[in-house]
Amino acid sequence: MFCSALFSITLLLSVTHTLSLPQSQVFPRQTISLHRRSQNRSSKDWGTWAKQNKAILESKYGDHHKRKRASATNLVVNQNADSSFYGSLAIGTPPVSFDVILDTGSSDLWVAESHCVDCRRSPTFDAASSSSFINLTTPFNIVYGSGQARGALGQDVIEMAGFSVSNQVFGVCDAISQGLLSNPVSGLVGLAWQQIANSGAVPFWQTLAGSGQWDQPLMAFQLTRFSNDSQAKTLEPGGSFTMGFTNNTLYTGDIDFQNIPSGQVSYWILPLTGMTVQGNNVPMPSGSASFAAIDTGTTLVGGPQSAIAALYAQIPGSAPASGNFEGYYTYPCDTAVTVSLSFGGNSWPISPDDFKMTESEGQCVGAFFQLTTGNSAPSWIIGDTFLKNVYSVFRFNPPSVGFAALSDVAIAHNGVDGPVPSATIGSVAAAVSATGKSRDNNGATSSRLVGWGVMVVMAMVASLLM
Repeated sequence: MFCSALFSITLLLSVTHTLSLPQSQVFPRQTISLHRRSQNRSSKDWGTWAKQNKAILESKYGDHHKRKRASATNLVVNQNADSSFYGSLAIGTPPVSFDVILDTGSSDLWVAESHCVDCRRSPTFDAASSSSFINLTTPFNIVYGSGQARGALGQDVIEMAGFSVSNQVFGVCDAISQGLLSNPVSGLVGLAWQQIANSGAVPFWQTLAGSGQWDQPLMAFQLTRFSNDSQAKTLEPGGSFTMGFTNNTLYTGDIDFQNIPSGQVSYWILPLTGMTVQGNNVPMPSGSASFAAIDTGTTLVGGPQSAIAALYAQIPGSAPASGNFEGYYTYPCDTAVTVSLSFGGNSWPISPDDFKMTESEGQCVGAFFQLTTGNSAPSWIIGDTFLKNVYSVFRFNPPSVGFAALSDVAIAHNGVDGPVPSATIGSVAAAVSATGKSRDNNGATSSRLVGWGVMVVMAMVASLLM
């Protein structure tokens, strides 16, 4: 069950390793592309998806316990009309490439193993074919709202967009609930901090950022929009994910960085300080009640019941939905809803096309829904509904998240059909050895309700479409 699906949520990584490289060595910049999928779903399909999405997010965010550097770009794939975004990495010696969900809402890396159950349609990792693989024999178990993934932790060389980390700890899953994976995705790479890693391992990105391998200690996303394109294919160009630099052709103006609150480095957390709906202010709580996780592995936006009710109160004709859509709201489709969010700095508007999740007989379902998280999790989960509207930057030091307005170049990528980036293996420009190992080294099963669940939902929807 440690394999891929469509909607992911959050796990985090942290690193404490440094590797010296020759001062004369200069590394090239590279980029990762993203893909996406079509959305010809019935109202019933959307209802099933909406119910599972809510359950999975609640499960994921419930209680549980100086030298030359480099930069790179991983082209992203937009899957299922903005349902999820994935890139590629390579594992082992010789390296074999796999597509994985890029998830800033979680911190573990995991892939389907060659003997896994119900993974026949997705490419799987064969540990026996890698001469550098080490089986740590530590059981690994992750439980989601609609299933679970089981396997063991291992170590191997991980390569992504020209960077390589040896001895990276990751989950190798040989038992996955039916429907958790959707071809061609084979797993997930968590891009949050180590503090929330189910495995206890230092995340791939954190090893690189912490060891000074990047030109700048940050990574950034530009995501495309196809949700308003009825002709969108299952997979479409999804934008880009850069490591070690920001692509200034994709944004305009300054990047508005806001620091993660003191003591909150785990998820990429920012206080949600302001919200307007149709130009009207919605009262927002302060302090920890305002904390929001910025999560590329989540499709929609979830928040507290009172705040979501106040949001829809500003939309004439809106009403709570029922059945599988419980926790969501409907509103008249002839109303263009504009919501803007602020995280202590600029106010960032969300396109009405992103606010509309689906429609039926003149009534639309909004992309903001009621979500109950655990006491230790942030109250808000801010997913791709928002992130498609900004250039988002995740900075290692100081720990912070920044947003900038998309440039005309970036906006021009929306809805444009094109070749989908395939999983690739590039030349390694910078290499480092991971030092962090699993905290749980006594053989006990690591189990926690975490956020690969979003991908579970998307995999289920994908199966309905096939």
